[in-house]
Amino acid sequence: MVTELISVGTEILLGNIVNTNSAYLSEKCAQLGLSVYYQTVVGDNEERMKAVIKTALDRSDVVILTGGLGPTEDDLTKEVTADVMGFPLVEDPHSRELLEAYLKQYEKNNAQRRITANNYKQAMVPEGALVLDNHNGTAPGLIMEKNGKIAVLLPGPPMEMKPMFEEEVFPYLRRLQPEIIFSQMVKICSIGESQVAEEIQDLIEEQSNPTIAPYAKTGEVHLRITAKGESEKECRKLIKPVVHELKTRFGKNIFATDEDKTLEEAVVDMLKDQGLTLALAESCTGGEIAARIVNVPGASEVFGHGFVTYSNRAKRKFLGVKKTTLKACGAVSEKCAKEMARGGCAAAKSDICLSVTGIAGPDGGTKEKPVGTVFMGCCYNDKIIAREFHFTGNRTKIREQSTAHALAFLRECMLEGVSKKE
Repeated sequence: MVTELISVGTEILLGNIVNTNSAYLSEKCAQLGLSVYYQTVVGDNEERMKAVIKTALDRSDVVILTGGLGPTEDDLTKEVTADVMGFPLVEDPHSRELLEAYLKQYEKNNAQRRITANNYKQAMVPEGALVLDNHNGTAPGLIMEKNGKIAVLLPGPPMEMKPMFEEEVFPYLRRLQPEIIFSQMVKICSIGESQVAEEIQDLIEEQSNPTIAPYAKTGEVHLRITAKGESEKECRKLIKPVVHELKTRFGKNIFATDEDKTLEEAVVDMLKDQGLTLALAESCTGGEIAARIVNVPGASEVFGHGFVTYSNRAKRKFLGVKKTTLKACGAVSEKCAKEMARGGCAAAKSDICLSVTGIAGPDGGTKEKPVGTVFMGCCYNDKIIAREFHFTGNRTKIREQSTAHALAFLRECMLEGVSKKE
């Protein structure tokens, strides 16, 4: 079935909010085997909304609209869609009851606020529509069917839209679509997108079902393997040999085959598996590596110390970097990175320490060490290695790349046979 997405809201067109709903719904529609050919954003204008909805219904089987279901005058999605499809609006007693209960609780918890009459506009629904209860807000969702066309109306706030879609709309659409699409992700680090693309070129040229689609992310390459079949079991069977082939080709560079697993989670898991404790010594990244590590639940089992030594004085005081090193080689140097890593291990009494020092810009670069020059060091079991990187982009991008590559570098160091000292 051909599906179209319409996001309603002038605030999206003005750039006041980021439209994450379309990305989420596109992914869910792909899982259902629905073909999404068009996505549209339209402001809160009745005539333009009518034109967009009419066009969508003419060329698509299913139209999913988000936003514009609230109580204010510019919330027009329900009214305009019902008008286009020829449905009169009637009050739904069940929606009215839920709305009153929600508003009374809201008023009870917010003594200075009062319930206004316009809220009850949300209990008006197109006659004959399937009404979807909103357990996280006030505006119910709606499904309208007419002449083989389906319009699905969902609230705009993601915290309301996502659970409603997953609980109500996804099962509804799955019943209409006999074939499903199932995907598995293979996540790769330490090698670039162009190299990955070259390695899988033959697979892409020969693919039919399943297919492989590469996605570049800072410091990572993700390969989505997608199969179409009558069941998830059939899709998994088609995907399995492709994943096996990718593991053969990329080996240790694959850090996850679970879509939800992050690089920092893979690193924390490796630290736990090898019984290692981690310290971090950061300069140009300013604690961003530590921030990603502590995003992982249970990271406290392996991560105890993070040093942000931005100045030379801090590098000397907390990490023991030698004054002669800073004078002869500079803070952005292989020798400084190694001494930071060694000093971090000693100060934290950790098994492994990763250090990062570099020039994030926009100033500070030289001909010998341009902006984007970054050195990383890793100390483990009294062995210290360092690596030089050169990143491009603005200050934020360089720091982001440094953080991502640092996690990959740390993972590489552990893969080289690091084990806790007896």
